[in-house]
Amino acid sequence: MSAPHFVIRTYQAADAPRLAQLYFESARTIGARRYSPEQVAAWAPEPADPATVHARASDGRVTLVAEGADGTVLGYGDLEADGHIDHLYAHPAAAGTGVGSALLQALVEQARAWGATRLYVEASELARGLFERQGFTTSHRRDFEVRGVPIHNYAMERSLV
Repeated sequence: MSAPHFVIRTYQAADAPRLAQLYFESARTIGARRYSPEQVAAWAPEPADPATVHARASDGRVTLVAEGADGTVLGYGDLEADGHIDHLYAHPAAAGTGVGSALLQALVEQARAWGATRLYVEASELARGLFERQGFTTSHRRDFEVRGVPIHNYAMERSLV
């Protein structure tokens, strides 16, 4: 797929249903490339309630949205005040097109504007390479359970100084 034309903008309340669906589709489709069906089902059993997505995106974090020229949501990411990147997801149709990299770079710029000196993330098997290409290093693998299913990700960080 060629790189789509998109803009990165701040979250709006009307985005909540689309972000809920994008998260679900991304975890279910892209997640299946590196995680078992049981792990993917535990990770994203169903789309989140849009009200929950909106409350999360409005809790003081910055949530950025990659929007295509036709108005479709191609991805999103968020940054908490302490430098934690909690979500960074691309729609399956936009995976590998630069959407995730552009969102991550915009989050880095936001963190710098806040005066943050460090970013950290718990990256999935799928996102780990993207974060590494953007200067993050892995501190350790995290093994845990979600809904009783063993799964893992990677604690990663990047200095901004």
